[in-house]
Amino acid sequence: MNASSAADGRRRASRTAVGLCALLALTGSLTTSCAPSAEYDPAAACVWMAEMPTEAARHGQTAILVDSSASVRGTKPSAEGVDYTDAISPLLAKMIERGDTVSVGTFGGNSGKVTWTARKQSAAWKASDPNPGNQQENRDAAAECLTGHVAEAESKLPAHGGTDVLAAMAAGAAGLGDADGRERRLLVLTDGLSTTGCADLREAGFRDEPEIKAIARVCDAREEIPALREVDVTFVGLAQSATDTPAAKPAQRNWLAELWTTLCEEGGGSCTVQDTPVDTAAAPSGKDPAPAEPVVRYGEDGVRTYSLPGAALFDTNSSRVRPKAVPMLTDIAVSARTLDLDRVVVKGYVDPRGTSGNNKQLSQARADAVRDVLVDLGVSPVEAEGEGLARDCPEESGSAGTSDEERLQCRRRVDIEIIEK
Repeated sequence: MNASSAADGRRRASRTAVGLCALLALTGSLTTSCAPSAEYDPAAACVWMAEMPTEAARHGQTAILVDSSASVRGTKPSAEGVDYTDAISPLLAKMIERGDTVSVGTFGGNSGKVTWTARKQSAAWKASDPNPGNQQENRDAAAECLTGHVAEAESKLPAHGGTDVLAAMAAGAAGLGDADGRERRLLVLTDGLSTTGCADLREAGFRDEPEIKAIARVCDAREEIPALREVDVTFVGLAQSATDTPAAKPAQRNWLAELWTTLCEEGGGSCTVQDTPVDTAAAPSGKDPAPAEPVVRYGEDGVRTYSLPGAALFDTNSSRVRPKAVPMLTDIAVSARTLDLDRVVVKGYVDPRGTSGNNKQLSQARADAVRDVLVDLGVSPVEAEGEGLARDCPEESGSAGTSDEERLQCRRRVDIEIIEK
């Protein structure tokens, strides 16, 4: 982080920690002042949190995931980005009172990889020192330490554009490790506007429950639902983006909250959406812009696209729809029938391992098969186009943060475009 970004993060951390310290005061007496000292050294004050033995912190594991994508940070020089620190003060206070072990990371980019800015910081202040006075000092310092780690995460730039919130949740949950008798929590700070992965919302309609159900089916078919069993998940900041990003209407905010609750519960998590307003903050001088990414326009384009993996629809070299794929297509059909429909276009794609003639023939046969199922389910009119090889996929693994499996899935797929009048 550059000097101006670091200073800006420390100022926000100190400002927020005053309020957080006051919250802690409500739960017990404090032996020190809540006002941050001018000589406060965050590095020195936080040392005890990193040095605590593992056996001293048995109250729980918490991972805080901070979205650093363009929709949250802003892309224009005049834009104000999202600042979560004030909104999560009550949650941080609870972590400190419980004595959680806390990790803080940032995510952004197609892969959903989490870059950890702080790992396994123990807030077990009662076990931090035998001296009660020192315990209280450590308790107070934890407020500034955790707020500072979140502020640092907010300042990090992703390597690539795009946002995959589900993939970040999967990485965050994996970072919590096994329960081992401890409570596990995931705090996800995001506007929820994924632009890649199965929950890509660039062409979502943001309208109804059938669409949410269809997205969940697609994510399940693509095996992108994170494993969240025995994890308490809290979302903060959904539909609250940078000032240069399209704003959501109340109904669209509710839809987004329902979508992420549904996807979270599909993974077995205990899921809560905290509808707390988040602040915006001007970009610190000299801050580089986040990598550009597609804009989510909350259904204004009138086109919804469901990208389905070929492996979930067909057996190898087959154009016959698998019976297990019919429920997923049924949910998409139900979503389409609720709209003032112009048409549906099914596009089939294959990977380059076959001959050019066979590729075109197989992609057309698969598009025809999916079209026939949709028509049988009451959708009309439906067009089918065999596109052959997909031309919009990364050419090499690792480009734009993609893996070999993601690249292959992009090539072997069927897209269903639902176009409104």
